[in-house]
Amino acid sequence: MRLRFFMTKMIVYMFLILLISLPFAGCISEKTTLPVAAPSTNDESNTITDMRDVQVKVPKNITRAAVISDGFVECVMISLGVQDTIVAVGTTITNDYTYVFPSAKGENFTYENGKNTMLYLDPSLSDTVRLTPQQYNVISYEALASSNPDIIILRVGDCSVGWDNRDTMNKTIDTMESLGIPVIVLYSPTYYSNSDLSTMRDEIKIIGQIFGKEKDALELADYIQNTEKMISNKTKDIPESNKPTVLYFGLSPNARKAGGAGHSWGIDTPESYTIEGIVHAKNAYRDTGTAKILNTEQVLALDPDVILLATSWGYHPARELYEAPYYQNLNELSAIKNKRVYSMPWTPSNCARRLEYPIDLMITAKAAYPDKFQDITVHEWVLDFYKQVYNVDDETARGLRSAQWLEWMEEENF
Repeated sequence: MRLRFFMTKMIVYMFLILLISLPFAGCISEKTTLPVAAPSTNDESNTITDMRDVQVKVPKNITRAAVISDGFVECVMISLGVQDTIVAVGTTITNDYTYVFPSAKGENFTYENGKNTMLYLDPSLSDTVRLTPQQYNVISYEALASSNPDIIILRVGDCSVGWDNRDTMNKTIDTMESLGIPVIVLYSPTYYSNSDLSTMRDEIKIIGQIFGKEKDALELADYIQNTEKMISNKTKDIPESNKPTVLYFGLSPNARKAGGAGHSWGIDTPESYTIEGIVHAKNAYRDTGTAKILNTEQVLALDPDVILLATSWGYHPARELYEAPYYQNLNELSAIKNKRVYSMPWTPSNCARRLEYPIDLMITAKAAYPDKFQDITVHEWVLDFYKQVYNVDDETARGLRSAQWLEWMEEENF
């Protein structure tokens, strides 16, 4: 039986060698041959229904997992205590990230030691195989095959895969499946049009099923969802006329190079759902689409009550909007005059919601309705959140808050 299985797998890899040698979208290969993975000795299996509604047979005891995500899947695995199975990742591995911007007075402000949440919690992940070694949307199938995983977990909607092109995405999945390795496909909220965030609960549950951690996964999903419900309940009865306008804004250098002021997110995005569907404020930007470039005149015309600064080709603190010379023409904005500009947690990739999205919710809620949330000190709440989600001590929680550049909250007693 094992000999037959081994020969079948050899045939699959010989076919793949021919496939890799041909031009193929999303595939990198500098060699003409691929390493042959060792045959699995795990005969027991479970059947998992992924978010394509496809039933996938996976080994019962997974010891080697390839994860293609921007950190969400990895962080859920850390929460569930199964991150030691990760042998390959498709996310950006960023260690000790630094961001520098100038002030109007000519001095530079420097932010140092920014890290992925997953990398701060488990530095050994930096030693895993990198599946997108050159650029996003280009997966090295040779590296994937040579990492010899028991399973591939692919989160569609993150930066790592060309999810906005369904043909490319389907080809990517087909090529992964041709390796003879089980592929579990998850859909992030970004994958859907006009989505809410409820699908993240489905993602967490499936990851729990994969690793036999269903109970822990449900407890994690419940905790995340209860935070969302608490925020929604505090703001759900606010009259329409009293709702502030909130602009989710990325101070992207790429946007400035294109003649714009920054990026924003339209009413059909998860970011807008956060603002309107959970916090019950108003998205100041009423168009559709993700990361749309707005020029200075458009931003001034919107004149939002609150501005939230997202990771957008770099981390962006409120100080940059207040003091950078290239934003002095926005000084008349109400949010700037009233000092209602707030920075979201830094993340290397911001294509989709992460496991820590309740932090984004809490910052948005407190920024929009400080009176409604005066009983919550967010910089302390964040520490409790990290402890609950990642089972870490106070020192680690404080280090993680610092690595995500959220110390401004303590400085401002936010």
